[in-house]
Amino acid sequence: MKKSIGAKTVTYPTPVFVVGTYDSEGKPNVMTAAWGGICCSVPPCIAISLREATHTYQSILDSKAFTISIPSEDHVKEADYFGIASGKDVDKFQATGLTPVKSEVVNAPYVGEFPFVLECELLQSVKIGLHTQFIGEIKDVKVDEPLIEDGSLIEKIKPLIYSPDNLSYYGVGKRVGKAFSVGRQIK
Repeated sequence: MKKSIGAKTVTYPTPVFVVGTYDSEGKPNVMTAAWGGICCSVPPCIAISLREATHTYQSILDSKAFTISIPSEDHVKEADYFGIASGKDVDKFQATGLTPVKSEVVNAPYVGEFPFVLECELLQSVKIGLHTQFIGEIKDVKVDEPLIEDGSLIEKIKPLIYSPDNLSYYGVGKRVGKAFSVGRQIK
């Protein structure tokens, strides 16, 4: 029997996205966001939901672009910091020692040390209560070259995932089956 825990912002896994933008003064900034995911196949799109109070919110509206850098488990401290500090008050790249890299495709920076990056052009924004959902068309995906060779990217990237129920970060577990294959065992 299941027990109701009420309407909550809980789903598993919840990604850890580091959203990159340039602010109104052209300064690179990043913030950590967990509310997001792929939302369309053709064109390839991703959605992120941000509160208007964030420094990144207006930057996305102004530039019509953003990046999403996927941090590895090795950068949990920096990813968490990007969600704690405000770009209004501090240069997050300087504070962490990480490198802002200007996208060649969209008008936004990404984190050079993070292994996986989506470069997005803003297609649409939808106000939904406290958050606004930004839908970005994925214009390019960049992956650290050594990771592309043989094997699963998810195992090599070691992306962080977030658990909203206990406010903790986790790594990805072991592979348990092949999609569009393991289910064929059911007859």
